[in-house]
Parts: sequence; structure tokens; C-alpha cells
Amino acid sequence: MSEPPRRARSWDGTLRDLGPQVLGVLVRRGADFATAEDAVQEALLEAVRRWDAPGGAPSDPKGWLVTVAWRKFVDARRSSSSRAQREIRVTLEPPPGPTEQADDTLLLLSRCCHPALSPASAVALTLRAVGGLTTAQVARAFLVPEATMAQRISRAKKTVAGERFDEPGDVRAVLRVLYLIFNEGFTGGPTGRADGVDLAAEAIRLTRQLVAAVPDDAEAAGLLALLLLHHARRDARTTATGELVPLDLQDRSRWDTAAITEGVALLQGALARDRLGPYQAQAAIAALHDDAATAEETDWPQVLEWYDELLRLEPRNPVVALNRAVAVGHVDGPLAGLRLVEALPPDVPRRDAAAAYLHERAGDLDAAARHYALAADAATSTAERTHLTTQAARVRHQAG
Repeated sequence: MSEPPRRARSWDGTLRDLGPQVLGVLVRRGADFATAEDAVQEALLEAVRRWDAPGGAPSDPKGWLVTVAWRKFVDARRSSSSRAQREIRVTLEPPPGPTEQADDTLLLLSRCCHPALSPASAVALTLRAVGGLTTAQVARAFLVPEATMAQRISRAKKTVAGERFDEPGDVRAVLRVLYLIFNEGFTGGPTGRADGVDLAAEAIRLTRQLVAAVPDDAEAAGLLALLLLHHARRDARTTATGELVPLDLQDRSRWDTAAITEGVALLQGALARDRLGPYQAQAAIAALHDDAATAEETDWPQVLEWYDELLRLEPRNPVVALNRAVAVGHVDGPLAGLRLVEALPPDVPRRDAAAAYLHERAGDLDAAARHYALAADAATSTAERTHLTTQAARVRHQAG
């Protein structure tokens, strides 16, 4: 499917915002997802052609796009089957009147995050259909060929083609996909900001839409708080040359205080609903780190209490258990933390990095250097590998 030209126009942002809204209208009317998405893209292309002239943009852009997209959807169905066309006109033709104003954000997000889709497919479809990114932009953000991403998105649309979209799906599935998108942008190095696409910022934008659609969902608010509290530290996470800076060594004057303030307010509102979930607990931990003026002022006993809550909510999550072990190392001493780390399976991500950190705090520099080197071998990004290799060399030098 061709996509709108990428040269900038004054209404480019408007088209990107309206595309997902128009898709939601068609889906709610009963259009199948794949055909509706194609119809919306055709309507956007027609808008590009018609609105480019002075005075060409209509007074009601969304209504114009809905009308054009619906006609193109009907045309597509007509070409495939005259019977389908009759059914559409009789059962699906909307009554005359203003364009629907219902918020279809949750409906559309939950379909893009359908349980039948793999996480990678759900992320790609969400960015394409709801985020309004082009296939080329999504491909560049994940450093894969555009043809590969096009196939992934096409397969995802086919997977959900037989689903009716008249009822929203599981919000928890949507939250997981939005968190995956954020994490890719926050920790993914160059893949996080490719071709002007900031995946972390995009995840925050989409999560804001979800919170507006489900204002009483404590976990949706908790996720938005978590993303903002992490994103607030983003500029301090790396040096000018791209090297990672650990949390305890970051220049906290570079943290975004406005994002922290918003995140804390969202978290307090979510916790007041008394429906605690994992994202709220993680946000509470992030808030405690962000609240500390220096690393030494971190309230580790309270951090540990929140990790206890998080482990109660996710008792089989070894990553939570690993992070809790580090908190125990700060509260009860590094040896106590190490005992917990050593009890975890050896394939838990970043287990060696945590062991190295605790061994160093305990004064066992040889063991710390060995674990830093093992962690570097298992690192999933160049920046992380470089950081851990540097740590191993530093500790070896200190050990003499």
C-alpha cells in the first residue's frame, strides 16, 4: 500500500492525528481492520492531493476523511463481492449526520494488541495504525528493511482480519505493548530515535491517549507515570559520546523536573484508587529514585518495601526478584543481596551485572571484575557492552 508523501506541509500533523481516529470510526462501524486501514490510507492520499492547493482543506477535516475513507471501503468491498456490497449498504451504512465523536482509542489499541499477535507484530501494527507512522518510519526505527516491516504489518492485519471490533479488548495487553515500545526507545540506543521517530516519546503520547480513554484505570495511569518518571532521566543516561551513565552517577540537574512532577501526580492519583498493580509499584520505585537529590539520599528501605509489593504481584518474575536483591544489598548489606542473586537461575537477564555490583560493594574486586566481564559478554546493546567492559577494566585496575 502506498503512503502519503513525506514532504512537510502545514497540515501533515493534522493528518497523522486524524488517521487513527478515522480508522477507529470505520472499525466501530463494522469494517474489517485490514480493508479499513487501506481505505484510510487511500483517503489520506486523496487529502494530500486535494488539500495541497490554497483553500483546499475542508472546514471539517475529520468528517471529510471519514466520508472519503468509508466510500473507499465500500468500493473495495464492492469489487470483491456484489453480495458484500448489498450487505454493507443495508446493514452498515451509517445514518446521515455529524461525524461520530466517540473516543475509539481503546478499541483500536486493543485490536492492534490482540493476543493472537506476537509482541513484535503488535508493536509494529500499533505504531502503524494508531501511531500514524509510515511503514518506512517503523522499519527504520527497528533497523529492518522496509519490505520486512511491510510483511510483518500485513501478516498482523491478516491475523486480526476475522475479528469483530465492536468491543474493546484487554487493557492489560495494550499496556504491555506500550511498555515494549517505550523500552525499545529508552534503552535501544540508536533504534530509539531513528528517522526523527522517538519511540519512547511515541509510547508516552499513545499512553496519554489511552489514559484519556480509560480515565478510571489505575494501571493505565500507573504506566504513564512510570514512563514519565523514567523518561525524565533520559538525557542524563548517556554522555555526549553515547556512553551509558549509571543512575548513581547521573547529573541530576539534567533530569526533567516537569516530567517528574507530572509522573508523581499521576502516581498519587492512581494509588488513591486502591487498585494496586505492577506498573504502579514500578512507578513508585522510580519516583523514589527521582525524589533523591543525590544517590546517597535514596530511600532504599522504602524502595525495598515497594519491591516486596511488586514481587507479591508478580511472584514468578525473576527480573523483579533480581532488582529486589539489589535493594536488599543496599538495606541489609551486599552479602545478603548476593545470596539472593545466587539463588536465581543463571540465565536471568543482567544477573551477572547485579552480582558484579554487589561484589564490588562487598569489596571482592576480583569476583566483581569477573562478573562484569560475563555481563559484558551477554549485553544486548553496544552501549551496555562498552559500559560493562569499562567497569570490568576499572575494577581489575583497582584490584591491582
